[in-house]
Amino acid sequence: MNLLNMAEKSVDIVSSSWDLCSDNFTQSNLSERQGKYLCEKLKELKSRNIEIKLMSDVQLNTSEVLQDMKKNGVEVQYLNMTAYTEGRLHASFWIVDRKHIYIGSASLDKQSLGQMKELGLILYNCSCLVLDLQRIFALYSSLKYKDNVPQSWSRRLYGLFGKETALKLQLNETEVKVFVSNSPKLFCPTDRVMDVDAIYSVIDDAKRFVYIAVMDYLPLVVSNNTTRYWPDIDGKIREALVLRKIKVRLLISCWKGTHPLTFNFVSSLKAICIELPSCSLEAKFFTPKEQKNMSFPKINRNKYMVTDTAAYIGNFDWVGDDFVHNAGAGLVIKETDGWNNRNDTSIIEQLKAVFERDWYSRHARSLQSNKIPDCLKQRLYRSAPNKTASGIADGKDHFTVY
Repeated sequence: MNLLNMAEKSVDIVSSSWDLCSDNFTQSNLSERQGKYLCEKLKELKSRNIEIKLMSDVQLNTSEVLQDMKKNGVEVQYLNMTAYTEGRLHASFWIVDRKHIYIGSASLDKQSLGQMKELGLILYNCSCLVLDLQRIFALYSSLKYKDNVPQSWSRRLYGLFGKETALKLQLNETEVKVFVSNSPKLFCPTDRVMDVDAIYSVIDDAKRFVYIAVMDYLPLVVSNNTTRYWPDIDGKIREALVLRKIKVRLLISCWKGTHPLTFNFVSSLKAICIELPSCSLEAKFFTPKEQKNMSFPKINRNKYMVTDTAAYIGNFDWVGDDFVHNAGAGLVIKETDGWNNRNDTSIIEQLKAVFERDWYSRHARSLQSNKIPDCLKQRLYRSAPNKTASGIADGKDHFTVY
């Protein structure tokens, strides 16, 4: 709402879901009220001739919110991801007046706003970085009427900043380098860094620790009914643990949608450090608590990583399918002042504090050897009729672990 209150010329929003308000709106539901306020604010901005562009996956073209916005003169664009990959549009970012941005895990639906635990970052008055993120929005727009990706992209869609050419600026009185990343590879023109490579750069620069908070962790890719191991991020974590002695903490949500093999892969990471000196991998599951009179649980849907030197905030869970098939964007922030000169307002310190608050909260439970978390047991019991060997596909959209 603060970003919308600041808007004077334009608002561009990309969201993976659109369920802000409906005819069944009830004043007693806080999350519905928040969604209603946003709907009304967007309409008010349009009535003041502020340009508004909304980007959505074409599979959401029946959304009541988007249909209502179109009736009020808002430009709504759809991206047909299934024409290019097997994925969806999972990007979530805002651009206001080409000066301010939001990027993070939250999408525009009432569950995200009022019932889920989300995390994002806002940058004010940063037109250079905004221009780079605007190019990703423009890339989506360029595909709205096409069934295939062009063989070569327009130079106006090339990345402006990257790992070696990061933008230098001051955030919260701290000197940093920043750049925007993108996925999938098919959507990365010249000079655009892929999300996986951005994550690599953050892990590689870590000197002491890597803290990861995601809803789901699953290094698998399912394509054309074939499942394969996706080692990209999983392998990088193993490298940091064994070869560089980096301390790794992994905080994953534990909910009814957690894949059974999550336990196997996380246990495998922990097993690497057995009897290896200076090797430290800790894992915890963030356990949801059902809210009264609501079907959605409190789930930690954060999608970020923080180290002693840098941070990555993205739109994806660390699942192979997301990075290979889905469209999303990320932001890398690397501090240049050094650990000793850091102040409490720095982005790195704030993210580290958020992670440690969650890590030590009563909602986070440590992964215990040979003991499957309760949330995974529920999924396993539902999958039990056809027994299969551990990690072997049973012909459905899930795996069964015994």
